[in-house]
Amino acid sequence: HTRPHQLGLCVSPLFLQTLACFWLCADIHVECKSKSVTVTWKVSEEMATNPARLFLGNCLPTEFTPAARGRGVAVFESQLSECRFKERRTQKKLIYENHLTFRPLPKPNPASFTYSVVCSYQRPEWLHTFLKPTRILEGQGRLIFHMGLLNGECVGPAVSNIVSLGSFINIWAAVEQQVHQPLILYLEECVATTTQNMSPESLIYPIISNKGCLVDGKFGSSRFLPRYHSSSVFLRLQAFTFAQEQEVYIHCKLVVWDPKNPNEGKKACNYNKERKLWELLDDPSRSDLCSCCDYECGGRMKRGVDSEFHGLAQSVVLGPLIITANSTRNDQVVLGPA
Repeated sequence: HTRPHQLGLCVSPLFLQTLACFWLCADIHVECKSKSVTVTWKVSEEMATNPARLFLGNCLPTEFTPAARGRGVAVFESQLSECRFKERRTQKKLIYENHLTFRPLPKPNPASFTYSVVCSYQRPEWLHTFLKPTRILEGQGRLIFHMGLLNGECVGPAVSNIVSLGSFINIWAAVEQQVHQPLILYLEECVATTTQNMSPESLIYPIISNKGCLVDGKFGSSRFLPRYHSSSVFLRLQAFTFAQEQEVYIHCKLVVWDPKNPNEGKKACNYNKERKLWELLDDPSRSDLCSCCDYECGGRMKRGVDSEFHGLAQSVVLGPLIITANSTRNDQVVLGPA
């Protein structure tokens, strides 16, 4: 008689984790709405005994209901601007990402269960379709500059030029290039004034200075948003205390440059208040280029490729805006670039 072969099953921990997630994740329902999300999670008996250890990002359940067999149902209702949702933009999508976790023990102990929550939205067609060109530059290639005010979701034109103090002004700038090598667009300098035409007597509020340093972000919450294309820039500017109830114009110098050659004179820098340092928008690993923001940024000109782009800049005036402490004031129509 021959003994039958014994089959040995080698099951990896990763397989077991995947199998466990298959059953647990089947009890998670995510409903993405226009500006919020509702997550319904049917949790196991182990999790139901300690619902205070269930999280969406850093938020606890808004509702928890015991269920049969010792289980429970946790419901999270959150705005996409809360609970540490991370926003990511592509040319066609607006994506919000977060994690459901069960942490039986406080941090720094790891979570015993994690599930990714993703809400993805279709972005409208290329934004310049709703704005007329503000400047056209003829030279080595035809460059068409755009600049305008966007609504709160940055998906269309703003409906009013009145903003309340502390709220955000979304500014979009872009350049179209025809028969030209790829370029990157920077906002080199931006100031707010009370006049459409600058003069030595103009009252000035600095926004971006020192060749791309967003100095207003050091004191408020203004920042450059992540790019979805090198030829555009999004500036989320917090309405500041300057010439309230008066007409305010934003004067900016737009510069195009070789995307492979950022330097101290061609950059976009945000201020990180937590780390108390400047960060390069397009490549944080090269944030040393922003270290001059608290001093004086030069920007070295070199022969060759750099010199070809010297002078490819345009000045644009946006406005008028009216910054008010009264959020109930009647809206006015945005006039666009001055």
